[in-house]
Parts: sequence; structure tokens; C-alpha cells
Amino acid sequence: MSSTTAPSSPNVKPRAAEIVREYGPFNGAERVNGVTHDGRHVWASVGEHIIAFDPATGHTTRTLDRAGDAGTAFDGKHLYQIAEARIDKIDPATGQVLHTIPAPGHGADSGLTWAEGSLWVGQYRDRKIHQIDPATGEVQRTIESNAFVTGVTWVDGELWHGTWEGDESDIRRIDPHSGEVLERLEMPAGTGVSGLESDGADLFYCGGGMSGKVRAVRRPKAA
Repeated sequence: MSSTTAPSSPNVKPRAAEIVREYGPFNGAERVNGVTHDGRHVWASVGEHIIAFDPATGHTTRTLDRAGDAGTAFDGKHLYQIAEARIDKIDPATGQVLHTIPAPGHGADSGLTWAEGSLWVGQYRDRKIHQIDPATGEVQRTIESNAFVTGVTWVDGELWHGTWEGDESDIRRIDPHSGEVLERLEMPAGTGVSGLESDGADLFYCGGGMSGKVRAVRRPKAA
């Protein structure tokens, strides 16, 4: 297992995040924890359930009776959901749990995403992102951040993660090798980012914690 250490403080001037749409609050959901995107629908873990909604209309299309108190991911076929100290692999068609692995933070985990055949798991207060084996949960690599890590996502070879501390929250792109902060999108005061997932194009979907909302944020175009 390898580890990288982040610089002591971000030296990149943040720009304001462009929130293009808000979804929710959703019926029966007091908060939004993890979010993911399956190419058509956005999935959100909302405590005792995982819901899917159509981002074009905002209408809920599916509800799975599976607990989810942190990150959610999609590998192209299956959902992965952090629930307490474990990660469940779930059939999205039936809600059946197909496999379970231990979460690396043992219950202190936050974000979750799928990329390059691995799961990537955020640890909030430890300020870390782990690359883990989806079959065993073994930690393969650790990247250290200099901020509390919430949601995690990869898009076009870029690693982004959410942060949230007090009333301040942002979405930041970091170097996946060094952990250096490369870009920061600052959310409005009091608007937090819990889960985070890219749609593979020009949007990030951000869980809004206790607001019960999911927000779509514009992804900046590469320079």
C-alpha cells in the first residue's frame, strides 16, 4: 500500500461554484448522504432508503429499502453503498445485497466512487481517500487531503472531492499522485457537499446533507 501526503494548505484561489439546479427535498428523506449517477438516473442514499430520480424532471423513479449513511457508487452494473462499517454491493433492479466488504474507515467513511476497477473511499475527519479492492476491501493506495473529505468522484482522469467544515464547503480537484490542490469551486456559505458524483460530462451532483437536496454544479471546462 502506498500513501501520498497533501501540501499543508491549498494555494489555489477558489472560484464560486455555479449551481445550475436543485432537486428535493425528497419524500421520506431527512438528509442526503451519498450520490451516484448510472448514465440516466441519479441515485441518492437518504438514510433508510436509496432512491433514484430522473435529473431531467426531478421525479423519483425507484426506491430501494437499503440503508445508506454515507457514499454511494455505481460500477456500470451494480450499486455500492456505505452502511455503517461495511460496503454493500447491491443489484439496482432488485435491491438484493450481493456481496459485502469492510469499509476502510470502520464506520468513519464518507464519499464513495468507482474508477479504474477500484472503489475510492473518503474518510471525513482523517482527511484521506483510499483506493480499495472491491472484492476484498483491501486498501491499495491512500491519498491524503488537507481538508475534511466528503464525496469523491473521478472524471476524465481527474480526481475531485467535496469538503465540508462548519459553514464552509467546496469541491476541489487534486493531483491523484501528490494530493496537491489544483482547483477549488467554493459553495455558497451554509451550502454543504455531502456526496459527490460526476455525470461524466459537465455536471457534478452534490448531496446537500440535512437540506435533503441534491444540487447540480457546473464542472469547469479544462483550460
